[in-house]
Amino acid sequence: MGIRKGDVVLLLSPNSIFFPIICLSVLSLGAIITTTNPLNTTREIAKQAADSRPVLAFTTQQLAPKLAELGLPVVLIDSEELAPGSAAGQMRIAGTLEKMMRTATGAKRVRDRIDQNDMATLLYSSGTTGASKGVVSSHRNLIAMVQTVISRFNLDHTDSHRFICTVPMFHIYGLAAFATGILAAGSTVIVLSKFDLHEMLSSIEKYRATYLPLVPPILIALVNGASQIRSKYDLSSLQSVLSGGAPLSKEVTEGFLEKYPRVTILQGYGLTESTGMGASTDTLEESRRYGTAGMLSPSMEAKVVDPETGAALGVNQTGELWLKGPTIMKGYFGNVEATASTLNSEGWLRTGDLCYIDEDGFIFVVDRLKELIKYKGYQVPPAELESLLLTHPDIADAAVIP
Repeated sequence: MGIRKGDVVLLLSPNSIFFPIICLSVLSLGAIITTTNPLNTTREIAKQAADSRPVLAFTTQQLAPKLAELGLPVVLIDSEELAPGSAAGQMRIAGTLEKMMRTATGAKRVRDRIDQNDMATLLYSSGTTGASKGVVSSHRNLIAMVQTVISRFNLDHTDSHRFICTVPMFHIYGLAAFATGILAAGSTVIVLSKFDLHEMLSSIEKYRATYLPLVPPILIALVNGASQIRSKYDLSSLQSVLSGGAPLSKEVTEGFLEKYPRVTILQGYGLTESTGMGASTDTLEESRRYGTAGMLSPSMEAKVVDPETGAALGVNQTGELWLKGPTIMKGYFGNVEATASTLNSEGWLRTGDLCYIDEDGFIFVVDRLKELIKYKGYQVPPAELESLLLTHPDIADAAVIP
């Protein structure tokens, strides 16, 4: 395909076993992967493409029409041939993944030297305020996060750990954990193309999954439907659930442990800008410090500062959480102003979260400085709310979490 170091490749796809393959292939060349939400509109995808300037795209036949106006060469992930009369038939189809995997590498291919500080991923986040921005993460950031995932999940490079992938791989949670970290440990990933409660529970039973990463609404659904779920599905293999996206209340934590007493509940905290997990709980005892986001990840530093003065605050004093470490992003793509307002000259990331740290080092998130609305784990900046309400009417019901 002629992809070289520094080229940007767009990946528009639901979860798939091919998602990590494409990401790792692109990264191995020194090229840059940018992912986008399959639920995004054509307009939203075009906006991201205009900013990131990809030279090639990977997608499925079903999602291909969303890329039609970009004029990009497209590789189809899920088929060898185009369906007759499909919208994708009018596009610049550069090939299919199936044929690419069967084709020998050209003898004249040039291998570019890749440095750990080179740009690896370009994921889009609303950051502290305003519109969505491209978060630049380096190979060093990803390597450090892989080590964090392996150490925090206590993975021992055996195939005894089996993870259900319920979270989207285009998101930093899914990309850091399922497309890189868990694979690096030699663990098994059971991929769900999209979240479906029945499919998730059936997969736990069928494949004897041991770990279930999820977000709080799924956890609440497991608690509320526990009697019916336990009578219908064999979940005896499940050892731990790993919740991220928002702190769990005492009622939810204890409700889950009452209904599933043999399963440990763990939590994590992170941002796209921190390449994933910045803090986590590693034991049930730690998770029972209700409301905590956990303790800092290895090699991560933190301080709580006065949002107005930037002065460091003491134990149990609430202020803005700042993070610093090897997983912190390089900055926002092509946006010097936004980078300067989020990363200071010493490399501290202003998270925009109001937190306090207790005497034992546990972080508690109490509020947000950010002018953002969180809906089903996704960030919605007020600047984009009007257009999002038109394209995603269900956001109007954001106060009701199913």
